[in-house]
Amino acid sequence: MVSGGIALLLLLLAVVLIVVLTGKFKVNAFLALIGIAFAYGLAIGLPSLEVVKNVKNGFGNTLTSIGIVIVAGTIMGTILEKTGAALSMTQAILKLVGKNRAPLAMSIAGYVVSIPVFCDSGYVILNPLNKALAKESKISMSVMAVALATGLYATHTMVPPTPGPIAAAGALSADLGKVILLGLIAAVPAALSGLLWATKVAKKYQIEPDIEESYSDIVKKYGKLPNTFLSFLPIILPIVLILLKSVAEFPSKPFGGAGLQTFFSFIGDPVTALLLGVVCALFLVPRGSMKDAIDGWMGQGIKDSAIILVITAAGGSFGQIIKVSPIVDFIKINMSGLNLGILLPFIIAAALKTAQGSSTVAIVTTASILAPMMATLGLDPALTVIAIGAGSMVISHANDSYFWVVSQFSGMPVNTAYKAYSSATAVEGVVAFIAVALMSLVV
Repeated sequence: MVSGGIALLLLLLAVVLIVVLTGKFKVNAFLALIGIAFAYGLAIGLPSLEVVKNVKNGFGNTLTSIGIVIVAGTIMGTILEKTGAALSMTQAILKLVGKNRAPLAMSIAGYVVSIPVFCDSGYVILNPLNKALAKESKISMSVMAVALATGLYATHTMVPPTPGPIAAAGALSADLGKVILLGLIAAVPAALSGLLWATKVAKKYQIEPDIEESYSDIVKKYGKLPNTFLSFLPIILPIVLILLKSVAEFPSKPFGGAGLQTFFSFIGDPVTALLLGVVCALFLVPRGSMKDAIDGWMGQGIKDSAIILVITAAGGSFGQIIKVSPIVDFIKINMSGLNLGILLPFIIAAALKTAQGSSTVAIVTTASILAPMMATLGLDPALTVIAIGAGSMVISHANDSYFWVVSQFSGMPVNTAYKAYSSATAVEGVVAFIAVALMSLVV
C-alpha cells in the first residue's frame, strides 16, 4: 500500500476528478462517486477483492443508517406540497408579520417550508404567492426573490429532515437531535443575512413581477387550505421527538428510569419520528384524495428519494475506502498541527459546491471525505454537519439548478441574478459559518 502522503495526494486528485466529472462533463454523482471509490482503492494499493468488499460495505451501511429516514422525509415533503399545506403555513406567517413586511414573511416561510421540502420545490410552490405579494406591496421582484430563496436555502442545507443534512449526520455518526437544534440556530442569522442583502442590495435592481393572479386569486384557487396546526404538525412533531430522544439519553437521565428513556428513544429515533410525520401529513389529505395520496403522491416521493439514496450510499462507499487508507494515520502524525478546526469542512464543502453546483452532492461528498478522519481531527460531529451545510451554500451560480429556478421563476436576468442572488448565497454561507464558529466555542 502507498504511503499516507501519497494517499492524501491521490485523495485530492480524486476530489478534483469528482468535481470535473460532475461539473464539466455532467456525469451523474452516483457514477462518479462509485467509479472514483474503485479507482482510489486500487490506486492506493488495496487488494482488488478488498476494494469490492469495502465499496459494498460502505454502500450498505449508509443505506442501513439513513435510508428509511430519507424516503420518509421526501414522502412527507411531497404530501405537504400537494395538499397546499406549504401555502397554509405561509398564510399563517403573513398574518403574523403582515403584508407590509412581505420580504420578511417570505423569508420566514422559506425557512419553515424548506425543512422537509427541497428548496427548488419550495421556491416553485411559493413563487406565485411571492409574485402576488411583490405586486401588492409594490416591492421589486428582485427583493422578494432573494428573500424567499435565501430563507429556503438556510434550512435546506443545515436542518434535517432535508436529505443532505440527514446524510451527513449519518455519515459522521452525529446525534440528529443536536444537528437539528444547532442547524435551526445557525439558519436564523443565515436567513436574516439573506433578507438584509435582499432589502439593501437586491433592491437596486427593479423588476416588475409578471403575474397572472393576485394574492386573493391564489387563495381562492386553492379553496379551503389545510388547517394551520395540521400543516405545521408533520414538521414540528418529528423535530420535537428527535430532540426529546437526545435529551432522554443525556448521562443525567432527565426523564428518569430505563422504561421512560426507552420509550423516548423509540419514538424519537429518526426512523420512527419521520414515519410518524408521514402519518400526520396524511391527515392533510382531503377525503376524496386519499387513494391518490397513498398511491401517486407517496410513489412520487419514493421516486424522488431514489437519486438521493444512491448518491448518499455511493458517498458511503467512497468514505469507507478512505477509512481503510493510510490517510488517517498520516493526518494524525503530520497535519494535526495545522489546526484548521471547523474551518476545514466549510472550505471543502464550499469548494465542491462552487465547482459542481449541487449542495446535496457537496454535503454528501464532504461528509464522506471527513468521516474516517473525525476522531483524528477532533471535530464535533454535529457542528461539522452544520459547517458542511454552511459551505454548501457558497456559491450558487450557473452550474446550480436552484440558481436557474430562482432567476427564471422570478424573471431576473442572469447578470442581475449573479449580482443580487449569487452574492447573497456567498454572504449567507459565510454568516452561517460564523454562527457555527461561535457555537463551537461553547458546544
